[in-house]
Amino acid sequence: MTTTTSTARIIGEAFRTRRSPARRLVMLIRRYPGGVLGISLLAVVLFVALFAGQLTDKSPLSVDPINRLSPPMPGHPFGTDNFGRDVYARTLYGARTSLLAGFGVAIVALLGGIVFGLLAGYYRRLDTVLMRIMDAVMAFPGIILAIGIVAARGPSLTNVIIALGFIFIPRVARVVRSIVLAVREYQFVEAARTLGASDVRILLRHVFPNAWSVVAIQGTFIFAEGVLGEATLSFLGVGPPPEFPSWGNILGEARLYIREAPWLMFLPGLALTLTVLSLNLIGDAVRDALDPRSRRRVP
Repeated sequence: MTTTTSTARIIGEAFRTRRSPARRLVMLIRRYPGGVLGISLLAVVLFVALFAGQLTDKSPLSVDPINRLSPPMPGHPFGTDNFGRDVYARTLYGARTSLLAGFGVAIVALLGGIVFGLLAGYYRRLDTVLMRIMDAVMAFPGIILAIGIVAARGPSLTNVIIALGFIFIPRVARVVRSIVLAVREYQFVEAARTLGASDVRILLRHVFPNAWSVVAIQGTFIFAEGVLGEATLSFLGVGPPPEFPSWGNILGEARLYIREAPWLMFLPGLALTLTVLSLNLIGDAVRDALDPRSRRRVP
C-alpha cells in the first residue's frame, strides 16, 4: 500500500510540474529576451522586404521633379528626395537590397571560411600557407579592401557581396581552424582514420559537427556586418548604382541636402539601425544558447 501511494504521489507531481507549450514559450522569452526582440524586429524587416509592393503604391524609381525635396505630406509620408522619388517607397524596397546583401555576404564568408579552416586545421602542410594568406587579407583595413575590389570589378550588388564576403573569410577560417586543431587529435577521429574512413568523410562527419555552433554564431554577426557594410559602400558611392533602391544610396544622397531636407535620413537610418540591432541581438542569443558555459536548462 505504501509503495502504491508513493508511486501515485510521484506521478501526480510529474503531471503538476509539466509545462504547457505556452508556459515553455514564456520561459524561453524570459531566458532570451534579447533574442526574442531581435527575431521580432527582423521578422518585421522581412515582412517589409517581401511585401513592399503591397505596402506602397509608388515605384521607388518614379521621378517627380516638381515635388523634389518635399517635406512629409499626404501621399508622401516621409517626403521626397532630390529627384522627387518617394522616400517611403525607396526605403521599403531598400530592405530587399540590404537583407539580400547581408545574407549573401554571410554565405560567401561562411563557405570560404569553413573550407579554408578545415583544410588548414586538418592538413599540417597547408596550415602555414593558408594562414599566411588569411593574415595578409586581415592586414588590410576591411572597408578599404572592399572598396578596391568593387572599384576593380565595377559597381553592382553582386560585386559588393563578393567583396564583403571575401574580407570576412579569414575571421571564419581562423575560428574553424582552431577547433579542427583540437578535434583532429580526439580518439574518435583516430578510430575513424584507423577504420579506413576518407579524409572528406572524417572532416564532414566527425570534425565539422564540432564547429557548427561557432560557425552559426559567426554567421549571425557577419550577416549584420554585411548589411552595414553594403550601406557603407553605397554611402561612399561604390555600392550598387545610384538609382538602385538601397538604404546606403538613400543616405548617401540625403547627406548633400541634410540642411534643406533633414527628413530624408530619418526612415532609412532607422531601418538600418533596427536591422543591424536585431541581427546582433539574435547573435547574442544564439551564442548564449550554444555556449555550454552560459547555457542553462529551460524547464
